[in-house]
Amino acid sequence: MNLPPNTGTARGRGRGNKRNEDANRGMAPQLGQSPHSSQSGRTETMRSGGQGSSSEVPLSHLQQSGDTKSSEVEVQSSEGDPRGSVRGRRLITDVVHSRPQGLTTKNGTSGTKITVQTNYFKLLKRPNWTIYQYRVDFVPDVDNTRLRRAFMNHHRSVLGGYIFDGTILFCTSQFKPVQNSPYVLELVTKSREGENYEIKIKSVGSVEAADNQQFQVLNLILRRAMEGLNLQLVSRNFFDPQAKINLESYRMELWPGYQTSIRQHESDILLCAEIAHKVMRTDTLYNILSEAIRDNDDYQTAFKRDVMGMIVLTDYNNKTYRVDDVDFASSPLSKFNTKDGDISYVEYYKKRYNITIRDFKQPLVVSRPTEKNIRGGVDQLIMLIPELARATGMTDAMRANFRLMKAMSEHTRLTPDRRIERLRVFNQRLKSAKESMETLKSWNVELDSALVEIPARVLPPEKIVFGNNKRFLCDARADWTNEFRNSSMYSHVDIKRWYVITPARNLRETQEFVKMCIRAASGMKMQISEPRYDEIKDDRNGTYSQSIDNAVAKDPQIVMVVIKTTNEEKYSCIKKRTCVDRPVPSQVVTLRVIAPRQEKSAGLMSIATKVVIQMNAKLMGAPWMIELPLRGLMTVGFDVCHSSKNKNKSYGALVATMDQKTSCRYFSSVTEHMKGQELSDQMSLNMTCALKAYREHHGTLPERILFFRDGVGDGQLYQVVNTEVKFLKAKLDEIYKSAGKEEGCRMAFIIVSKRINSRYFVNKRNPLPGTVVDDVITLPERYDFFLVSQAVRQGTVSPTSYNVISDNMGLSADKLQMLAYKMTHMYYNFSGTVRVPAVCQYAHKLAFLVAESINRSPSAGLENQLYFL
Repeated sequence: MNLPPNTGTARGRGRGNKRNEDANRGMAPQLGQSPHSSQSGRTETMRSGGQGSSSEVPLSHLQQSGDTKSSEVEVQSSEGDPRGSVRGRRLITDVVHSRPQGLTTKNGTSGTKITVQTNYFKLLKRPNWTIYQYRVDFVPDVDNTRLRRAFMNHHRSVLGGYIFDGTILFCTSQFKPVQNSPYVLELVTKSREGENYEIKIKSVGSVEAADNQQFQVLNLILRRAMEGLNLQLVSRNFFDPQAKINLESYRMELWPGYQTSIRQHESDILLCAEIAHKVMRTDTLYNILSEAIRDNDDYQTAFKRDVMGMIVLTDYNNKTYRVDDVDFASSPLSKFNTKDGDISYVEYYKKRYNITIRDFKQPLVVSRPTEKNIRGGVDQLIMLIPELARATGMTDAMRANFRLMKAMSEHTRLTPDRRIERLRVFNQRLKSAKESMETLKSWNVELDSALVEIPARVLPPEKIVFGNNKRFLCDARADWTNEFRNSSMYSHVDIKRWYVITPARNLRETQEFVKMCIRAASGMKMQISEPRYDEIKDDRNGTYSQSIDNAVAKDPQIVMVVIKTTNEEKYSCIKKRTCVDRPVPSQVVTLRVIAPRQEKSAGLMSIATKVVIQMNAKLMGAPWMIELPLRGLMTVGFDVCHSSKNKNKSYGALVATMDQKTSCRYFSSVTEHMKGQELSDQMSLNMTCALKAYREHHGTLPERILFFRDGVGDGQLYQVVNTEVKFLKAKLDEIYKSAGKEEGCRMAFIIVSKRINSRYFVNKRNPLPGTVVDDVITLPERYDFFLVSQAVRQGTVSPTSYNVISDNMGLSADKLQMLAYKMTHMYYNFSGTVRVPAVCQYAHKLAFLVAESINRSPSAGLENQLYFL
């Protein structure tokens, strides 16, 4: 049976005893959702000037007495523990204590001490309440959460101040049990139609002020207070439609809003507030269908291609769904079965939402139930009406539209002073809006007006080492591109045998660019010989493959492939050939870049210089080096990318350095794994291979290993701490002991997170590269610090979070912070610092290449080269 969203059945209100599986996916189950709950799909939320999205735990619908507005609540933060139990649909999670035992201090000392302002507000009063928690059941069952809350609102005089999410009631009143009944309250209410409903309230526990769950309640209270600001909930966050920015020529709007989180930091309870923007497209799937019909003979295939995988928003229930298929055999006049008999979609939407469907001939869009839906007892397909489903997020074509991205960035990339002002206005609104003030006051919650100011340090600038031991002291721009004009590379590999594959009609432009590359290399004391050209008659994929085969037969050091424009399919074909079938380092360039129009040709020498640096790095040269104090250090990066072809498949990439004091070589490996599969085995296997490569190259095992793990959400932290690291450490200790090193392996394992909401500022400006924060806004259960390593020209710089979860390297917190900063200078695709240690960026680049283009493991013959740059 195929159903529209939210046509509930009583089955969907199961007791929730299986829902703790969600904790493994980093997400608590949504409470009080209808059986046909939405996909937790990604809609496009842009942080102003920041990257990525935070990890959030949905809690669902919130209410305080006298309110019947539906609002889905999301509480950010406390990491999910897979062992968390579920009581009455409430997931009980523990904070993951990842701070290594025996750690005396996590504060560094090096650098210049400064004070920074953060995007945090302090809670002035610590809660001292006891909140009683109850489960609420309706007989007969009521599927609609808004209706449940309205029925509860009839009894506000009995309940007093409360928060109700549709299933769980948080209340300051303690009710005595009813005699000979498991319930503490049994209430009766009447619907508009005159039908009687029993409300049965059962006690399930209490939340003390000292409990970790108090933060869950505090976040609920804050979300309720935010409702008083007349913000609109879109999917899971609050946005301000009154302040929307119209980008009419692109058929989209930007809605400014907030992402908030309250949690215990080092010594205070702090509220983190971040400015976000929601991209709201004004076109529906019906608009996209109309365009497909207008522009294509086979409109059905074209429409499917455009919408499959898209996340859509249905305004009538404020939920998001993933489009999995289109059913052209069905229409709004099709009928589905309900407990009251068959009903058409047209009648259903008119009766349930008072919505009139205009086009009776449009097909229906299909959304498959998620694993969570299925666990909740819902396994039917969810059918959506195109004219009622709004497209969300941005297409690849939109992202490639320079004018659109520039128009958006003017509004979304807020400078620090504008961001601080917006945060101050948010605080003022919370403290002055009548409804918000009443909510906060009734729960005895008071926010400070001032942003939290904290101590920070700016680490000493790094020295970049070029050829002939020439050194450059990195300045506040964190960029040394210009230094290549009069510096040779630290180590280079002369290119004497290489092929250039180019369309015959573009031979002249390609030859001009190659001459420029040879000239750029000469300026950096690197010799590039004249290449052999293969002029291909057309630009079909098969022609490129044949040409690569012919070139590789001549044993070149590297192959340059020229394509007309950016083309995913062609790029994928070339990379599969050069990384798997005929392993050889390859450099793909587009004519648009190497042969631009006359007015855009001024920066061509700069492009040629970058291409030469890239080719040198792919051939195991080192464009530059940094001063490293440690001998025998192996630095490792690990990241995961999901396959674009199969959403259940991911690729984990590991990239490791040799001893950078004496070697410029790397080791890389990629392994495929399925959704939910444990990564420990593969990570340990890859590390074993990396250690083997190190031992073959240096004749010994590394003295120390610095392991940076990217791609870990808060919900995966427990599993990484308690399984992944322990397994890896045991395997490495075994290898070291068998090599005669009884003390085992000395390793620090650090989780690197870019997707965070924390920001800090210096005198209303961005902090300098190297600014580190390791107190106040860090977490007491972690050995963590924040580091800004890069400089940005627009917007607010985003710090990176480093969480040390295992460390027996014998280095102080200060030394670890400095090493992490040093490693951000070693990414050879950009002559400047990056947000994460270079090995993490390399691992991401490799995982992304395999997931997007190759879809299989590359040849082992390339594992010592940075062929994926």
